[in-house]
Amino acid sequence: MKKQKKIAYSLILLAVTFVLLFFLEGNKSEYGMAYTVIQKGIILAVVAVSMNLVTGFTGLFSLGQAGFMAIGAYITALFLIPVDNIEGVFYIEPISPTILSMKKAIEAGPAWLQPLIPYIALILGGLAAALCAGLIGIPVLRLKSDYLAIATLGFSEIMRAVISSPQMNRITNGSYGLKKIQGFDSIIQTFCIAAFCIALMILLIRSSYGRAFKAIREDEIAAEAMGINLFRHKELSFIVGSFFSAVSGGMLAMFMRSIDSKTFSISLTYDILLIVVIGGIGSVTGSVIAALLVTMSKEWWLRFFDQPLSIGGVEIPLFRTGFRMVIFSILLMIVVLFYQRGLMGKNEFSWVGLSKACKKLKNKLVKTSKKGGNAHAE
Repeated sequence: MKKQKKIAYSLILLAVTFVLLFFLEGNKSEYGMAYTVIQKGIILAVVAVSMNLVTGFTGLFSLGQAGFMAIGAYITALFLIPVDNIEGVFYIEPISPTILSMKKAIEAGPAWLQPLIPYIALILGGLAAALCAGLIGIPVLRLKSDYLAIATLGFSEIMRAVISSPQMNRITNGSYGLKKIQGFDSIIQTFCIAAFCIALMILLIRSSYGRAFKAIREDEIAAEAMGINLFRHKELSFIVGSFFSAVSGGMLAMFMRSIDSKTFSISLTYDILLIVVIGGIGSVTGSVIAALLVTMSKEWWLRFFDQPLSIGGVEIPLFRTGFRMVIFSILLMIVVLFYQRGLMGKNEFSWVGLSKACKKLKNKLVKTSKKGGNAHAE
């Protein structure tokens, strides 16, 4: 396929995506469920790709994403709660005077700065998480496999416990959480931020650093023999992944408009890992597709299984609250059985690959129709 065709198809796909997003934005009240679920799926795609960067491309089995998301979410939220609403949020103990004076100074700043505050907050949250990742990565990244997973999971739980502790009431509001957070202006804003973050990670993966990450994943001894500094590249991957996990956490805070420590429990890390595995460990495209599919399946498409159902006056006992998750688990088992490497494996979406897949499908349909015609003639 010629390069001009690939560019044209890509532009058409991008245009269709924006048309869909503008349609959802204009009909938010009518398609509220689709709007909410797609927006959440876009946010989870960022953290799924960041986890894939660490786990799928570098081979580091890290389970600390929820902890880094919590750091980004709380820092972003503190920036985006209006000063007028502070007393309504910190009603048990007043907010720290330092934070309050900083917020007042920001809100009294120049008019051109105000639209940039959400983006600055997301970046600062990411930088704080990157700093934490750099510090804990020094001892933790010397571990391997399950030990690394346990250590990073422990960090995530420690971070959640610290955030919810009474000693942090004047900063994080402790176990009461934060609310009245400024949200996104539109789903287009969410999409643009997520697309920019994922594009940066793709550029890193395609760079010489990305090739070093893949070499470490395949064989650490061979990579080191080729002159790759193992610890430095592992640390870089861990820090970058933590940065974008925190940005995703900040986006989640803006999406939910209220957060607490329970939002970032172990189950969130498992959900992210599930998305990565279903999409394909080592595939950015797979993580994005799986984030949307898993979120839409759990939150939207399977909702009717939670509603009572009666046929001919007979009520079906299985259709009740929670049955949706049973069906979702069964579907996951089917996907894992038939796609053991995930939906995409280690492959990425390409127009050439899509063209080949369509030709194969067309040939199979033609062969099937010919066999059917021959059998009918006989």
